[in-house]
Amino acid sequence: MSSRILVVDDDRGFRHGMSAILTDAGHVVLQAGDGPAALRALQDEPYDLMLLDVGLPGMSGLEVLAAVQSLAVPPRVVMITADDTSETLLKAVRGQADRFVTKPFAFGAILDIVADVLRAPPAAALPIQVVSAKPEWVELVAPCSLRVADRIQSYMMRLDADLPEAVRESVGRAFRELLANAVEWGGKLDPTRTVRISYLRARRMLLYRIADPGEGFDIERLTHAAINNLEGDPLQHASVREEKGLRPGGLGLLITRSLVDELIYNEARNEVVFVKYLD
Repeated sequence: MSSRILVVDDDRGFRHGMSAILTDAGHVVLQAGDGPAALRALQDEPYDLMLLDVGLPGMSGLEVLAAVQSLAVPPRVVMITADDTSETLLKAVRGQADRFVTKPFAFGAILDIVADVLRAPPAAALPIQVVSAKPEWVELVAPCSLRVADRIQSYMMRLDADLPEAVRESVGRAFRELLANAVEWGGKLDPTRTVRISYLRARRMLLYRIADPGEGFDIERLTHAAINNLEGDPLQHASVREEKGLRPGGLGLLITRSLVDELIYNEARNEVVFVKYLD
């Protein structure tokens, strides 16, 4: 589907290269070389998406991002930068950017990102409240939408970019499973309800805390979950799920417990903390 895209970058060659590949894909593309030019373009006509470089001269891309949020119909925004520090990433989260892409990258890769952002439903662009944006202490409040959860997942995993791939993979899978459970079961996929996410990075550990708006659950009653299978009967939950007409699955909590070092619920089980120790 053809969309209107604004490409904002002070590197003329890079800007033209991205614009060419997007135009070839059928999009209507306009270019801007700095922040004021980008804001003028947005005031003249609405755009579906803006590809925005962080390191613009004079007015930074993050300042442009902040200004864009005051527009009546702001475009979706993909931040592009060679600066992948946690501070810059968290400022992009606070500015409600949809994605954060680090240079260098192949021009062709941007097509998949653009397509994914543009086909996402309106709920994917719901605002994320940033309570704390310190690299060692991040706290977010977000609507109960799986597409918003996807945005949060992509950002949070970048905070651990310096960790070994195996650690990042296990933490990412655990976080995604628990966040999806909080949004789907605790929040009932109701975007008017919110989930609270905390991330603490210490020298020797990572700690995540997820609190959902639900009433909690009794884990012993989750007969459809593999975590309650009797010893020697690894498929017990599958039979229960089939009887209840549930989709195949039920392995989430069992897998999550194997991926992290500590998994702790509060008494009501509407808040969960997991810890991954760093050797």
